Amino acid sequence: MNKQTVHQLILDKLRSDLDIAERAAQTAYEAATHEENIAENKYDTLGLEASYLAAGQARRVEEIRQSLALCQNLILRAYDDTRGIEVGALLGLEDERGREQWLFLAPDAAGLKVDVVGQPVTVISPRSPLGKGLLGKFEGDEVEILVAGTRQQFAVTEVL
Repeated sequence: MNKQTVHQLILDKLRSDLDIAERAAQTAYEAATHEENIAENKYDTLGLEASYLAAGQARRVEEIRQSLALCQNLILRAYDDTRGIEVGALLGLEDERGREQWLFLAPDAAGLKVDVVGQPVTVISPRSPLGKGLLGKFEGDEVEILVAGTRQQFAVTEVL
């Protein structure tokens, strides 16, 4: 798996998500400001509801813009086995049941998923319990995290 390819796919997905969110925000704004949505009485809340939606969509656009900017400014470095896992690492993990997954440790955009030749790669950030636990670990290390009162253990199988 190629780290630069994964990074580019993440940027492409963020750009696509931003475009969709901007169009949704514009549509919500137009609905909120349309003359047909002006309240005729105190029980007519369509305009108010549309304005809440528009505000939420605008916040989502800003979140995606921030994620995109942070990921665009990410400098990809080769894995250094003296420093361990850092932001920008592409890594393989295996859980206790032997299930494998690929993760990309990014500065933001956690939860985003991209597909690399049929292999899903999930973006995590250092703010997540798993991301925090992975920082500084090495290939072959085990990571244990506590999620909702349940301990989960993973082995780092590969780091790029």
